[in-house]
Amino acid sequence: MCCSVSCLHCCVLVAVVVVVLLVVVVTVVMVEVVVVIIVVVVIVVAENGRSISGSSRGRRNGNSIIGSSSSCSGSTSSSTSSRVVVVVVVVVVEEIVVVIVAHIVVESPAADVFQQELKEPQGTFRGLETDFPCLARVKDSGPEPAYQNVTTGYKTFRSDKPFRLKLNNGVLPQLDVAYETWGELNKEGSNAIIVLAGMSASSHARSSVDNMRPGWWERFVGPGCAVDTNKFFVICPNSLGGCYGTSGPSSINELTGKPYGTTFPIVTVEDITNSMFQLLDHLGIEKLYGAVGSSLGGMLSLQSAASFPDRVGRLISISSCAQSHPSSIAMRYLQRKCIMVDPNWNKGHYYNLAYPKVGMKLAREIATLTYRSGPEWGMRFGRGRINDEESVSLCPTFLIESYLEHQGESFSTIYDPNSLLYLSKAMDMYDIGEGFDSLEDGLSRIKCPVMVVGVQTDVLFPIWQQRELAKALQDSGNNQVTFYELNSIYGHDTFLLDLNGVGAAVKGFLETEQRNVGIISKHRLKQQQKQTQSTACPLN
Repeated sequence: MCCSVSCLHCCVLVAVVVVVLLVVVVTVVMVEVVVVIIVVVVIVVAENGRSISGSSRGRRNGNSIIGSSSSCSGSTSSSTSSRVVVVVVVVVVEEIVVVIVAHIVVESPAADVFQQELKEPQGTFRGLETDFPCLARVKDSGPEPAYQNVTTGYKTFRSDKPFRLKLNNGVLPQLDVAYETWGELNKEGSNAIIVLAGMSASSHARSSVDNMRPGWWERFVGPGCAVDTNKFFVICPNSLGGCYGTSGPSSINELTGKPYGTTFPIVTVEDITNSMFQLLDHLGIEKLYGAVGSSLGGMLSLQSAASFPDRVGRLISISSCAQSHPSSIAMRYLQRKCIMVDPNWNKGHYYNLAYPKVGMKLAREIATLTYRSGPEWGMRFGRGRINDEESVSLCPTFLIESYLEHQGESFSTIYDPNSLLYLSKAMDMYDIGEGFDSLEDGLSRIKCPVMVVGVQTDVLFPIWQQRELAKALQDSGNNQVTFYELNSIYGHDTFLLDLNGVGAAVKGFLETEQRNVGIISKHRLKQQQKQTQSTACPLN
């Protein structure tokens, strides 16, 4: 700041000196012009005087002298004209030089600074000039959303019976549930595990013959993995209200022939759970060996065991809670607000029109703040800059800003904004104790063994919520509760990345008989600085 002020003062000083010199030059030139004019006048007068004097002598001396006088007069006139021309040329050249010099000085940056100083008080900030290239990269409408063109190899269960929802007397004329499966269902039908996804995930938890693209839980589901498909028949459904094959706002309302948009009824965690159990009925699965879920999926696993206590053998809830806390509600509210204030959202009826990409991008950037942790960002980005050689502007300067922008951009067209609105609202509304005298009374419906997993760096579902859940389950009368507290740097996304911590805990709970009756087992696993990148599932 001090350097810039000193430079400005130097520029002003130079400008003042140049202007003073210019004034002196112009004054001198003007004096010269006046002198030249006087000289020209004197020359002309003098020559005219000579001409008159010569003429008088000629008349006194006769005709011979007259001829000579005429010759001299012509010579004198020619000489006078030449002198005048020379003087005029000199004056013109001087004027041209002065004009050129003045133009150069006036157009110089120093002159601009000087003139601006005359107009503005000293120290006035005039602002920065920039074309904001970072804004130019954000288009208010993008290409067709990728989710409309995704074929994930899923199967679809359809019920033609009206599906009634919990709130506002909502009803769907029919119900579609997209799902994928891995492994084989045994003859007794007793080895089925349902894997319940987070808010924006699809049914594609793992790659398959029908879709070789890696799934969102690729390293956790499969032969020898945490959820071992050599032992279990694994089902992963897409949530009601989503956009990957299950009925949701982007689905076609057969009564109108158009997408539902925001005419789709409000959904709750209970509604999503009921739709999934209709799928299980369709598959002929009377009782689940287990329900495993993370984030929204953790809510669904709890609700499954509460709503259908006789149909769930054991459950795992990872980075979730039994009732949404105001801090989580606030973060999801901001995400919804970003989408709903985008003019292209059009009250939810943007299908086949301009897409609300800007709102969706900002919503995802906010969400990313809650999915990862400060310790990870400190280790990963620190205060590193995108380009140390570029001048600072209001566009992204730091690597963390670039990371957030990338996350928003990459997600903005692969998920339906309306689905984000509906499912985030379902999470906000969740309270397993609603309609009961206490949270413990609501949890008392869960009779099976439970494992609760929390992460110390989770911002979206802070660790105290999992501690509260584990204690409330025990206080409700459940004497088969296990609690894992993980010290990972990856925050809420730990369940997607920490194969050693989360994977080992899940595998152990699913494959081990429940022996610690009446005991809450706390396991604080050491922070995993480096996660294995191998896709091999077996855990030692």
